[in-house]
Amino acid sequence: MIQVIAVIQAKPGMRSRVLDFLSANVPAVRAEAGCIEYFATTDAEGAPALQTPLGEDSFVVFERWADMSAFDAHAKAAHVITYRNNTRDLIASRTVHVLTAV
Repeated sequence: MIQVIAVIQAKPGMRSRVLDFLSANVPAVRAEAGCIEYFATTDAEGAPALQTPLGEDSFVVFERWADMSAFDAHAKAAHVITYRNNTRDLIASRTVHVLTAV
């Protein structure tokens, strides 16, 4: 199983627009072969002091895929390419970590 953590920082004030595009894409992603889990998260309100906040312009996408070939197919899917094209000018940075359990 492959775990993916994508940390996205939108340009100032653009997070909600990026999340709108992402939310519209969620059903297509979850319908992909090999998708186990796919969701976005933002800072939890009232978290203890040990939290390192992402900030108001950032969010994290958590993904779980059956294997690397499923994740690779996801990265090449037309709806994912459309999402990237739609959000390219709205995102300041994107860091993607592709992980496996130890």
